[in-house]
Amino acid sequence: MDQVGLVGPNVVFAHGVWLPEKEWRILAMKGASVAHCPSSNMKLASGVAKVPEMMQVGVNVSLGGDGGPSNNCYDMIREMKTASLLQKARLLDPLVMNAEAVLEIATINGARALGLQKEIGSIEVGKKADMILVRLKEPHLMPIISPLSNLVYAAEGSDVDTAIIDGKIIIENRVVKTLDESKILKQAIERGEKLLERSGIKVDSKWPEF
Repeated sequence: MDQVGLVGPNVVFAHGVWLPEKEWRILAMKGASVAHCPSSNMKLASGVAKVPEMMQVGVNVSLGGDGGPSNNCYDMIREMKTASLLQKARLLDPLVMNAEAVLEIATINGARALGLQKEIGSIEVGKKADMILVRLKEPHLMPIISPLSNLVYAAEGSDVDTAIIDGKIIIENRVVKTLDESKILKQAIERGEKLLERSGIKVDSKWPEF
């Protein structure tokens, strides 16, 4: 791909599980990124990307969820924990991929992968007001000794109270303000049933009412 000009700062490689070291160095030199998808890699038994080693040679590694069949929740906060624990288990090192590192992978590195690091990815003067507010006063997040550690290792997506995109409040008090959530959930159930019917799979589950 590099020989035909397909590696550069506008390219994001999904997973990166089987890239050899010589190719990490090509990515680093050309400014390309890798989207690490740990839950997907684990569910599909695809292998484990060598994230710390790639980052050590200068590869910009971001965080992804891949697709629904191989990642059933799209929870980026859970994905941070998974990414961190997976590398600790692989390298037998409890200090590798700490909370600070994995938060950067999920935020500013993601912005770099999209070429938007001057606009989003961190809270700074001159950047767009993109941020979330997380409820820390929850039983599973107590005690609050290290808010950052709690966010990465104990929190989950449902702890997000407010989401702000470019200064506009999109979610407030855990309620999405820009769409009818109940209507969309109902449509998801109906379309899911139709998909299963077309596949010849009998639906025995009792779906909730919305």
